[in-house]
Amino acid sequence: MGRSVSYPSGALVAFTVLEVEDKDDWEFEYEWLRGDLAERAAAAFPSLAPHEGWRGREDRILMRNAFADFGVSVYGSLVAVWIAERDDGAYWDLEWRTARSPRAQRWLRQIAARFDALFGDYDCVGHMSNGEGVYRKRAA
Repeated sequence: MGRSVSYPSGALVAFTVLEVEDKDDWEFEYEWLRGDLAERAAAAFPSLAPHEGWRGREDRILMRNAFADFGVSVYGSLVAVWIAERDDGAYWDLEWRTARSPRAQRWLRQIAARFDALFGDYDCVGHMSNGEGVYRKRAA
């Protein structure tokens, strides 16, 4: 059964590719991609701060603010750049005291178009019955 690149449920997602000419350079290219994404995200959304972590086994958190995790997931050469409402214990402990989720959802809606324009090179056209995604390169 096929599959596609992972990303957290409910996330804003933009797709791009990791181009590696020599498979021995994959780790270097991946590290460069992570740094580039974090730098661009920090410039676009100054409230994001560096954060090392994971959401599940495949979704790597690169940055975080009071409301959201920004991260990357890779499958083959397909890259999902995503931002999603935080889903950690500390966040939900604060949510219990002061409602953060509505503010987080509002902030994500406000940045959605800019996020997609900054990070998206491909559009997901759909998924086949076996789970594989179909993507189309955006016009330049």
